[in-house]
Amino acid sequence: MPIKNILIVDDSPTDLKHLSDILSKSGYNVSTAASAEEGIAKVKQSHPDLVLMDVVLPGHNGYQATRELSKDEATKHIPVILCTSKNQETDKVWGMRQGARDYVVKPVNGPDLLKKISALG
Repeated sequence: MPIKNILIVDDSPTDLKHLSDILSKSGYNVSTAASAEEGIAKVKQSHPDLVLMDVVLPGHNGYQATRELSKDEATKHIPVILCTSKNQETDKVWGMRQGARDYVVKPVNGPDLLKKISALG
């Protein structure tokens, strides 16, 4: 299934703009959410083709949100890429155990992110 619609879940306006610019310029339709709870609600409502999820968020963290989405029958088919400043190997391993399909460390390298998205599509 080709990826067209991407939801970015991040509480940083700077990171939201940076990621939105990278994806929009590459032809993706982008929507955003500023918290894990808002992100989960938007995923359940609009069923994007991919979710880019920050880990450090107000309220629930990105690990919790990824786990919830990956265990829900209605959303488990939607891939999640964790996109975070947490760069330890243990962070990545834990994120993948929560159901993430990939893991990107900030600051995001645009071409690398686009390759990861293409590999999922």
